[in-house]
Amino acid sequence: MTALYTFDIFCTLDGFGSYDAPGDWGGYWSKQGPEFLARREAVLAADQRLVLGANTYRQFVEILGPTPADSPFTDPINTRMMTMPLTVISSTLSAPLTWPNATLEPGDAVEVVTRLKQESDVPLRSHGSLTLNRALMSAGLVDRIQVTIFPVITGQTGTDPIFANAADYDLELINTQTLDHNIQELTYHPTLHP
Repeated sequence: MTALYTFDIFCTLDGFGSYDAPGDWGGYWSKQGPEFLARREAVLAADQRLVLGANTYRQFVEILGPTPADSPFTDPINTRMMTMPLTVISSTLSAPLTWPNATLEPGDAVEVVTRLKQESDVPLRSHGSLTLNRALMSAGLVDRIQVTIFPVITGQTGTDPIFANAADYDLELINTQTLDHNIQELTYHPTLHP
């Protein structure tokens, strides 16, 4: 049996995963509420392995800090992300990585995740890592796309369109939740469109 792999992503209604500094929206586009935060804690609390690409890992270390003790963000969500088992797929980073429980895999992402899916006894989850996850989707390795849509449009400041240059996919809706009356969490099973 293979481990379930979830591509977990936050975005705006217009599909951007981040914004340029002039937008100055703040984390979660300043739209988080108690239901969203509780949901994120619950999603991350389950036993699972986090899988990140090098760029996302570098961004997380820059924002969250090199260790949980050094982090300016000591909330349960960020602390959990920093301490859960983590595989970073990169040919540009070198070991040791600063986060506890982090391992570095320098190989091809498709080969690494194929092996992890076969060997892991817990589900795999990747947050962000757009280039990595587009490649894994093309290889048929992503079992779930969990997209959380925040109620903003960043037509002027949006960067990183989450599915730019991706292949075409049919999506089967598995679950939907509304959080704090205006944040949508949608979970899909993707299938490459013929």
